[in-house]
Amino acid sequence: MDLSVAIGAKKLLNPVGVASGTFGYGSEYENLIDLSELGAIYTKTVTLEPRAGNESPRIVETPSGILNSIGLANVGIDAFLSKKVPILARYSCAIISNIAGSTVDDYKVCLEKLEESEILWGYEVNISCPNVSHGGLAFGTDPVTVERLTSGLRKLTKKPLIIKLTPNVTDICSIAKAAESGGADAVSCINTLIGMVIDTRTKKPVLGNRTGGLSGPAIRPVGVAIVYRVKRSITIPVIGLGGIMTADDAIQYLLAGASAVQIGTGTFVDPGIPKQVLRGIKDYGEGEGFEKIGDFHGYIE
Repeated sequence: MDLSVAIGAKKLLNPVGVASGTFGYGSEYENLIDLSELGAIYTKTVTLEPRAGNESPRIVETPSGILNSIGLANVGIDAFLSKKVPILARYSCAIISNIAGSTVDDYKVCLEKLEESEILWGYEVNISCPNVSHGGLAFGTDPVTVERLTSGLRKLTKKPLIIKLTPNVTDICSIAKAAESGGADAVSCINTLIGMVIDTRTKKPVLGNRTGGLSGPAIRPVGVAIVYRVKRSITIPVIGLGGIMTADDAIQYLLAGASAVQIGTGTFVDPGIPKQVLRGIKDYGEGEGFEKIGDFHGYIE
């Protein structure tokens, strides 16, 4: 079975990647799994300037998931290029840099700097960030802003450009269409859902930032449903993520219309999950007589 996945003018060797923010810069896991077996590493988000992140506590467990409020803590673009990219160059899988910013210009400058590196296979754009030029609303909540941001970034690179969608919107399909209109090669969905945990003894939120992003098995049915809806509104590939712990979880995303998947919170539980998922996808596909990943599509109308 051909496991490769076309994104723009390039191909991933297989559809299983590890999600941004859950896998660091790869080196944290290199003694635990064979990184060459991954389709892609989506790196920890990088911003123009270093970020210390949000007030602690930053993570709290919930039923079937976790809430995180890391706050995009990262080393900044210059340190990423000088210290992290040389490490990432050791790995044979696709290296996809996740980028974020507070203004459209932030994103543009960040991507321009990253274009200096030949190591990076492509970019995933985090549009869940507050847009300081528009009253603090996340970039990903407004189709006009998403199309303008995507179009501006498209002019700066020929590498695959993936827009990571937030589920915390009224109509995610309109956001996906805007990304496609702006020139995106793919969209990934979903990012985390907003949630809160309150300590009933102290009567205060557990997280230092009060709310956080919910991930883990609890959100998998939401992610699958959104991938199903989004794929039927656009023609570019969809990358599914959210709560994948087993091969069956990933196969549900593929049957819903995803061309690739990302494992996030699952690697905290078992770093071997990506390998297990890839093997399960291959076994299922070959058992069904599939010749390529695209053969997973078309069963659900």
